[in-house]
Amino acid sequence: MKSVLVGVGQAGGKVATALAEYDDEMGFRAIRDAIAVNSAKADLQGLPLDTVLIGQDVVKGHGVGGDNELGAEVMQRDADEVMTELSGRIDSGTEAVFVVAGLGGGTGSGGAPVLAKELKQVYDVPVYAVGILPGRNEGSLYQANAGRSLKTLAREADATILIDNDAWRESGEGVAEGMAAINERIAQRIGLLLAAGEPIEDRSLGLGDDGVDRDVGESVVDTSEVINTLRSGGLAAVGYAESPASDEADDNVNVVTSTTRQALFTGTSLPEASTADAALLVAAGRPESLSRKGVERARSWVEEETGSMAVRGGDFPLATDRIASLVLLGGVERSPRVQEFMNRAAEAQADTDERSEGQQKRDAADAFRNDELEDLL
Repeated sequence: MKSVLVGVGQAGGKVATALAEYDDEMGFRAIRDAIAVNSAKADLQGLPLDTVLIGQDVVKGHGVGGDNELGAEVMQRDADEVMTELSGRIDSGTEAVFVVAGLGGGTGSGGAPVLAKELKQVYDVPVYAVGILPGRNEGSLYQANAGRSLKTLAREADATILIDNDAWRESGEGVAEGMAAINERIAQRIGLLLAAGEPIEDRSLGLGDDGVDRDVGESVVDTSEVINTLRSGGLAAVGYAESPASDEADDNVNVVTSTTRQALFTGTSLPEASTADAALLVAAGRPESLSRKGVERARSWVEEETGSMAVRGGDFPLATDRIASLVLLGGVERSPRVQEFMNRAAEAQADTDERSEGQQKRDAADAFRNDELEDLL
């Protein structure tokens, strides 16, 4: 899937960078270009991407301070500048645009939905979002921001792939260390999804022991299957797991099915997302080691587990001694995790409103006391 990435906000810029670097390292060349957009100049410095600084006339390069309404405002004001930067990058060879953003901060949560809407008005390709939900310990402001942003982003983008920060964070990890690990996991999963179906230039990757060219698998996934899986719109999730492969395909029937179960139960970006409107299973590995019987059994299991009759499956030829299963779920709005998060966001918003109201009362009292003092003097 030939794609252009736009990282919005601090987290968006870092994840877009990780994705572009993973794609380059693996030689997939699915990502045609990537840029980073932010209202904080410091967050753009050091990124190996072309960058766009927005909101200079409002926040002077210092960021929006977690205010996602201000983040939306500065993106709206400078949308033309961002679209101009993208105009030479999105062309007839582009199959999708991905807007990547952390939904807890100000610029990402406020600006990503605005940019997704602008892109859909101009380009006739799918505009998807990768939205990163804040963890439970990231504060009320981040929860409230993400709750508001998620609703808007899901409406404006053709589909939004959710990444729950709590899904892959391990106990004992520091914040910076944990975020770096999460970014790597996102890059691997989304990177493989974008690369599925893309031709591998090194034809030797598909040569079996008998010398027969198997660069193209028996049922290779292509871009249309990713698009069709996400066609229902709304929210999506992606799962991944891998296991050592045997040399013979017949020995890997159970390997394919077991890694698919792990991908859905323990490796998904949105825990407990097991019901979906549509799904796509991608089995990656050397063509001679991939079991068609295993892929079909795993696809049937995903169909039964998700309750969806629209489950696609296929191969992704890859030079590795392991077998990996990547599962894309479309239409996961009914997931308990989504409902749990929205409840948490609503509570955080109520808490924020209560504190704001209390501050307004204190400000009014202080103003009254100040006026009274001035009158006395």
